[in-house]
Amino acid sequence: MGNKPMMLRPSGKDYLWGGRRLNDEFEKNIDMYPLAETWECSTHPDGPSYVCGGMYDGKTLKEVLREHPEYMGTHLTRENVEDPELPILIKFIDADKDLSVQVHPDDEYAKEHEGGQRGKTEMWYVLDATRDARLIYGLNRNMTRNEMKRAIDNGTLTRYLQSVPVKKDDVFFVEAGIIHAIGEGVLVAEIQENSNLTYRLYDYDRVDRAGNKRELHIDRSLDVAKLTQESEPRQPLRVLKYRQGVASELLCRCRYFEVYRMLINTERRQTVTYMADGVSFRVLLCVNGCGTITYDNESLNFYKGDCIFVPADSATLKLHGQAQFLDIHG
Repeated sequence: MGNKPMMLRPSGKDYLWGGRRLNDEFEKNIDMYPLAETWECSTHPDGPSYVCGGMYDGKTLKEVLREHPEYMGTHLTRENVEDPELPILIKFIDADKDLSVQVHPDDEYAKEHEGGQRGKTEMWYVLDATRDARLIYGLNRNMTRNEMKRAIDNGTLTRYLQSVPVKKDDVFFVEAGIIHAIGEGVLVAEIQENSNLTYRLYDYDRVDRAGNKRELHIDRSLDVAKLTQESEPRQPLRVLKYRQGVASELLCRCRYFEVYRMLINTERRQTVTYMADGVSFRVLLCVNGCGTITYDNESLNFYKGDCIFVPADSATLKLHGQAQFLDIHG
């Protein structure tokens, strides 16, 4: 008998650019409008996730890991016993309006200038996008720091931003330092380092409910931003590998995480076997469909929008149903 999976309940964020889709289509039942983000698997203090059901019901995931650091796996436990933190954070993001033009620091800068925090490299998997949806990914020409500062000051920054089209099922890998923004009409799942450091370069002169413009972080942005022209991001070569009842493909692999898309389609009595080894935890984020997970004579029903933490050295799980997951390895 291995460690049991845990259904997670997220924290929500009501940033001004959010919409209704996370409540309407993913049944988050969070009394918040706009609902811009749900932090589905998080040990970050700015937005913890909570265990839903079972012996740890109502506890934060961090509280559970404090009791059982071995759930993170052998490659993380040694350095995290006192203050257990997952190295990654997983979100749903509903961009009903354009996000601010922003950039994130890398680990080295964050450690030195932000009190030892992590930087933020991230990946987006596009769950849906309107016909003309776009996002910003880097600069369309080389710039100097002074040129960037001038463009920000005189309101011409958007001329130098690379705008790329977005469609459902796209994947974008955004390293720390790349200037970026998710555009209006895009719904994504985001896998990122466990960090909440965002430096805003430009926010369309929007104001919050109190009539105040949101803070910009020009100097810090220019400290960390890559000011060279970015190649237009190309979709990675993806190869679906099939076995009975399941197909999977690698979406992204970097030093911080691996992300696979996994599709299960089982018949009445058929199941798909899934487990996490002793080295690391896994997370299953259901982005479509529904089904059941059975293990050790117990069962867990899952639906679109659910997030399941699978501890290291897990029980052998049997997945049954018709569903699409992001299978995330920490």
